[in-house]
Amino acid sequence: MNSLKKFSLLLSTFSLMMFLAACGGGGGGKKDTSDTGGKKVSGSIVVSGSTAMQPLVAAAAEQFMTDNPNVDIQVNAGGSGTGLSQVSEGSVQIGNSDVFAEEKEGIPADKLVDHKVAVVGITAAVNPNVGIKDISKDNLIKVFTGKITNWKDVGGKDQKIVLVNRPDASGTRAVFNKFGLNGATPAEGITEDSSNTVKKIINETAGAVGYLAFSYFTDNKVTPLSIDGVEPTDENVQTGKFPIWAYEHSYTKGNPSGATKTFLDYLMSDDVQNKLLKAQGYLPVNKMQVERDAKGNQTNK
Repeated sequence: MNSLKKFSLLLSTFSLMMFLAACGGGGGGKKDTSDTGGKKVSGSIVVSGSTAMQPLVAAAAEQFMTDNPNVDIQVNAGGSGTGLSQVSEGSVQIGNSDVFAEEKEGIPADKLVDHKVAVVGITAAVNPNVGIKDISKDNLIKVFTGKITNWKDVGGKDQKIVLVNRPDASGTRAVFNKFGLNGATPAEGITEDSSNTVKKIINETAGAVGYLAFSYFTDNKVTPLSIDGVEPTDENVQTGKFPIWAYEHSYTKGNPSGATKTFLDYLMSDDVQNKLLKAQGYLPVNKMQVERDAKGNQTNK
């Protein structure tokens, strides 16, 4: 009888252990590392704004959606002003901008949260047949304000200058005007919404000059200009030697949550900051040796 009781007790204990293991009560189950807080990331994110940022954010979104198939991210351009307006209205989750929200009139900057995800360098770009690779800042201002109208006056060919501008809502235009033209207003010329279109027009138009983010200089279709002998390189931006640069801001209306927060965290991850930024022609914020505030004041870190 005692043997039967012992056998029954052992059988009961074994059955209980099997039940706990099946329920995961033993803690031996493998945790899904693709989860966030125990829940899979899902949802839709609409991004709009800076065309200078579009290549970076689109590439990051593609990688993010590969790892998170339940998230859909749509990346639109339209210019920094559009991105700031739309995120303020709540019609998009993220508004990308080359300028601080405080710099745009009519934008409730106090309602937005700034996420500085990268730094972009910007410089003047000319048709390769213009015949120059460097220009003084003084002459750059004269070219864009219409005081110099022929490239021969700055060491180039005897060729009429054709200006290609971005619209007023463009953050790239605002940065170029502020730090490249010292606040001067450009003369009338061709105006295009997209940086891709600006590059195409410069390439196809004799005597054309515009301005583009470094990320668009991926081939020899246009020639980026040095300014006062300082080349438009990452190192010269990081040290503060090259004057035309800006933070790339991803603004949210209030603190982000859900898939939006997870995507913004991903933009600051090592994969993006140490690999994708360089591949896309941007600079990490933490590699900058100088910093700027919303008023444009530059100081050493």
